[in-house]
Formats: sequence, C-alpha cells, structure tokens
Amino acid sequence: MHTRDVLTQWLQRYGWEILPHPAHSPDLTPSDFHLFGPLKRHLGGMAFETEDDLISELRNWFDNLDVDFFRVGINSLLSRWQKCIDLHGDYVEKSRGLR
Repeated sequence: MHTRDVLTQWLQRYGWEILPHPAHSPDLTPSDFHLFGPLKRHLGGMAFETEDDLISELRNWFDNLDVDFFRVGINSLLSRWQKCIDLHGDYVEKSRGLR
C-alpha cells in the first residue's frame, strides 16, 4: 500500500476532510519556489570535480542559511496558496515567465 493511501485512511478515520489537490504543484511545494531558486543561483557557474565536492558545497550552503530564510519561506506559503486558489489551480508564476 502506498504511503499516501495509509495517510488518507488515517485522516479519514479521525474525521479530517481530504481536499483535492494536484499531485505536484510548484506553487504549493515550498522547496520549488523558495529553496531551489536561491540554491540554483548560488550554484550557478560552479563546477565540481567530484560528487563529494558538490555534496560539501550543498552542506555548506544549507548550514549557512539564516533562520529568516526559512521564516520568509513559511510566511509566504499562505499568500501562495491563496493565489493558487484564486487562479483555480493555474500556475501562479506563469504570467511572469519565471522558471
């Protein structure tokens, strides 16, 4: 049984309403709109000789993120979710050409 199915059954058993949503939406996935953009910009132009070099740089980047980086990302979720609802699930950033 898929983990999603187990979770769905558990939520239903305890009376939680299951809302329909896309399997993957870049507007709703915090890592897509808040994490990967800055990480992509940070890594842009870098070259790594080994996988270990890349892993080391990733660890360094994550270790040096300020708590405000995460606070801003979490605080922006509500407005992103509302935009997605207002656009009936359409991609929020599509009109601005961001990818």
